[in-house]
Amino acid sequence: MMKRKHWMLVALTALISILLLAGCNSETEEADAPADNGSEEGTETEGKYEDGVYHAEEADFSEESGWKYTVDLTVENGEIVSADWNGVHKDGGDDKDTVSANGEYGMVEKGGAQAEWHEQAEKVEAYLLETQDPTDIEYTNDEGATDAISGVSIKVATFFTLAEEALANGPVEQGAYKDGTYHAEEADFSEESGWKYTVDLTVENGEIVSADWNGVHKDGGDDKDTVSKNGEYGMVEKAGAQAEWHEQAEKVEAHLLETQDPTDIEYTNDEGATDAISGVSIKVATFFTLAEEALADAK
Repeated sequence: MMKRKHWMLVALTALISILLLAGCNSETEEADAPADNGSEEGTETEGKYEDGVYHAEEADFSEESGWKYTVDLTVENGEIVSADWNGVHKDGGDDKDTVSANGEYGMVEKGGAQAEWHEQAEKVEAYLLETQDPTDIEYTNDEGATDAISGVSIKVATFFTLAEEALANGPVEQGAYKDGTYHAEEADFSEESGWKYTVDLTVENGEIVSADWNGVHKDGGDDKDTVSKNGEYGMVEKAGAQAEWHEQAEKVEAHLLETQDPTDIEYTNDEGATDAISGVSIKVATFFTLAEEALADAK
């Protein structure tokens, strides 16, 4: 009888040990399990971008159209909440959105498009806000067209490429100037040449994104850019210059886009020549003076 009681005591002790071990393992599993916060995956989804304003633009103006595309994005709480696809022209003036909205671009009337450029651009922007990923787009050809966005026939690759570039570069600080278009011109025509210089600037996200130095003649006719490009001005042939006037003017404009400051230039003489811009022998003081004057209202 005593022997049977001994074995019953041993069995009962073993059973209690097994139950205690199972309870410890259960508590450990509960402690290691992810917390239930109400979502299916157990974790709250967060946006993947840093809050701020993003900007990217094409490196050069199109030789064919004169436009250079820009993309501006705003990110809040990690998500893209606004997207603006636009364009600035090498000759200054209104941006592409405005030109299209005013009916001057005329894709419907002139090209038989299903909608104007700015209307199609809005659909492209909306697509990015929905997908939150500039790489989530399929193109139908090498030119960048797509069937993924209803009502869009324009080539969209540039927009998504610039959006991806902007997000990769990170948020940018607001520039020193107010967004808009700015113009300045000389008060009088030159008595010697008959030309009067003009400067047109476009500012986006606080930075100068387009600069056009040109001239109009007292007798009318083509502007100085056109006269130079047509070979009528003839600085190379007639004066032995290293480049035509419009080619040198483009280098001067590019210098301003790089420095963002019309006062950041040193002259080599009182006539306004400079050694600061490679390939430029024309006098540049008038351009920078007019640019400074134009930007006076942009601060």
